[in-house]
Amino acid sequence: MSACSGPDTDEHHATDGRTSRWDENAGAPEASAFMNVTVPEGATEVKGAVQINPQEDIYLLSFVTGERNAEGIAADLRPEEPLNTKKVDFPPDGELFEHLGLAEPQTLKGARSAGACPPCVKDDRRRKVQWIDIYVQALGDDRARVYLKAF
Repeated sequence: MSACSGPDTDEHHATDGRTSRWDENAGAPEASAFMNVTVPEGATEVKGAVQINPQEDIYLLSFVTGERNAEGIAADLRPEEPLNTKKVDFPPDGELFEHLGLAEPQTLKGARSAGACPPCVKDDRRRKVQWIDIYVQALGDDRARVYLKAF
């Protein structure tokens, strides 16, 4: 048997390497810690999850807060461009936020988005994070839902 034997070896089978699963013991606190994002005091509908993947795990965090807080969180993540409502021409990548009982942010009319690359901007607070997708959906009454997806 060669070192590159097929996926039938016990070691390879235990960590199949081809499937994703939700970490049942991880939620908003773990996602918040990974992204180094503090959920604002008074935020509601705080939800989070961690999807374990063969390549890289995906951390999701969402909450409702004041629009000013939402803007501040987005700015603190140091996105490459300011939040904007540019049309997204690609479908959502899976049903990640659906796992939290939320619509996928790419499908929300008027949701503003940006992307942040912590290593690109030398954000040492987020050394372990390769990328963060940021979405802010205005809800009215000075409230906004923040969606964060990081890996």
